[in-house]
Amino acid sequence: MKISVVFIIAIFCLGSLSAQEGETVSLPEPQRTGGMPLFEALGNRQSSRSFSPHELTRQDLSNLLWSAFGVNRDDGRRTAPSARNWQQIDIYVITAGGWYMYDATRHALRKLGNEDLREYAGTQDFVAAAPLNLIYVSDHDRMSGATLENREFHSATDVGFISQNVYLFCASEGLATVVRGLVDREKLHDMLKLRPSQHVILGQTVGYPAP
Repeated sequence: MKISVVFIIAIFCLGSLSAQEGETVSLPEPQRTGGMPLFEALGNRQSSRSFSPHELTRQDLSNLLWSAFGVNRDDGRRTAPSARNWQQIDIYVITAGGWYMYDATRHALRKLGNEDLREYAGTQDFVAAAPLNLIYVSDHDRMSGATLENREFHSATDVGFISQNVYLFCASEGLATVVRGLVDREKLHDMLKLRPSQHVILGQTVGYPAP
């Protein structure tokens, strides 16, 4: 990844997508080789609350989402563990140009609306100005046979695995990120038009570092 280059190639940025609500946008194939050695990425892992306004390129977004919770085996299992393979966590992607849900099976984004919902993605000031916010949502209906206590517990742990994948990807690729619990979950639930079985767990902001 060459950050000095991606800033000027607007055609590959998420903001250039022309999808309408309900349409699916395919992402480039994720780059599954290269990157920083694991111990170096662990050494560089950190939280940052300062972001450049430049949107991620489609390739960086593709790599990010696949690293977070993409399909990495022929049997449909993912890059992060999931209790009983429920795969109950969905990643909602909020940008200035609209909001989407990541479809890991197709490695694509399904556009759900054209509104800029960044101000609802968290209660801290930087969230509304950052180029990209990931919202982790658990669907309890997928967790068959689990008690409410276990649904809440496994939803929290599974999001922890996913958000750490994002941290390590960002550390490897020189991106800034921070995971956030300061979210008005009730309001965001309404804005994302979630069902009663769906629950907002955490938010995570991602972007290029501020100059």
